[in-house]
Amino acid sequence: MPTSLSKQNSTPGAWVFLDGEILAREAAKISVNDRGFLFAHAAYEVTAVVNGNLIDFEHHMARLEHTLAGIEVDMPSIDFAEIHAELIDRNQLQEGLVYVHVTAGDQGPRDYYGPEQLTPSVYISVTHKQLIGSVAREGLTAIFYEDTRWQRRDLKTTQLLTQTLAYRAARRAGADTAILYEAGLVTEAASANLWIVNADGTLITRDLSSALLPGITRGRLISLLESDGHRIEERAVSREQVLHAQEAFTSSTGVVIAPVLSIDGVAIGSGRPGSVTRKVQAAYYQYIGADLDQLDWL
Repeated sequence: MPTSLSKQNSTPGAWVFLDGEILAREAAKISVNDRGFLFAHAAYEVTAVVNGNLIDFEHHMARLEHTLAGIEVDMPSIDFAEIHAELIDRNQLQEGLVYVHVTAGDQGPRDYYGPEQLTPSVYISVTHKQLIGSVAREGLTAIFYEDTRWQRRDLKTTQLLTQTLAYRAARRAGADTAILYEAGLVTEAASANLWIVNADGTLITRDLSSALLPGITRGRLISLLESDGHRIEERAVSREQVLHAQEAFTSSTGVVIAPVLSIDGVAIGSGRPGSVTRKVQAAYYQYIGADLDQLDWL
């Protein structure tokens, strides 16, 4: 069990974990020599919590290990499950997200190479958030934005500048998010995987490669939907094919299933959340243990 302080602080998200200790968020300090700060030499993961329970936690930890191997950082030898449970308890988290950041650590003054063996630093925090809210109910709007990220997008690193600029561009355009594309083909949304529904009801999402992140929610949806008899194709689609789809939605840990109503002002299908999207939402919400009776719009 990590060293910890008293439980008296009841501010939402007040308790965090940093390098072996649970402490108040305001007491957490990270070195200016940390390679995550200097070079974005860092990985992160985020796991949803519903009714106090972690969703697909083991899959998130497996992806974290994959990312760390890709950036030459050893998986920290700590009990992530125990720390997650402790933070959920201390922060009284019933619904929201647990973020894990693992950096290449403070290895001394700025040096691109650094030591051969990197000692990682671990920071874990929580966010209280309603996962199934107005975006799930009403949908969101998007813009197309060129994908300028590095070529290892299958690694969930903190190199998020393209995504940050995409969200800023979307906000300036009066939209909610961005759909990234490269050489005319859609890769994914700014912080989610993209799905479309064609005229015969087939669900299409891009096949996995180094071009996009292997979303944990995406993987779970494929399993759930295939078992329910839905037709799924994993392949690339063009921007034009997305605009001519019957429906579109995104899947992610933070926003779960979000209907996409329009892109660059062009309505997708009817411009409203579609029937297939609603079925996908219902299947996933049931899987994570949400109370469907409370979702009268579903």
